[in-house]
Amino acid sequence: MITDKIEIRPRYGEVDQMGYVYHANYVSFCHQARTELLRKFDINDNVLEENEIMLPVIEMNLKYLKPAHYDELLTITTTIKEMPLVRFRFEFEITNEKQEKICRATTTVVFVESRTRKPIKVPDMIENALSHSFETLPV
Repeated sequence: MITDKIEIRPRYGEVDQMGYVYHANYVSFCHQARTELLRKFDINDNVLEENEIMLPVIEMNLKYLKPAHYDELLTITTTIKEMPLVRFRFEFEITNEKQEKICRATTTVVFVESRTRKPIKVPDMIENALSHSFETLPV
């Protein structure tokens, strides 16, 4: 299992007229958290593009629990629970400064070869980068 955390402060333009972070911004927050987690494994958008790999989102689910507000420090915990094969699933938990859960989300991306736009199995470079985090200890 892989877990990572990032912190984000919603900007003024990300808040709606009610004073809450606009719901669609949580999608961007999760995307940023996923990107930062993969960056720690030397997998970033430039590397993916150079290797003709795309990661389109095929599913995203969000459960809003409490509103977030402008300039409130949010912590996004991103978890990968299993080694990806063709689909790559990420789980997110967003908490506020009081450690209250404000949102839970999941997203699933699929590995796609950029020229053909067809799904492919997890590329070796990604499998090699992540595999040590999923190795099981002998019983």
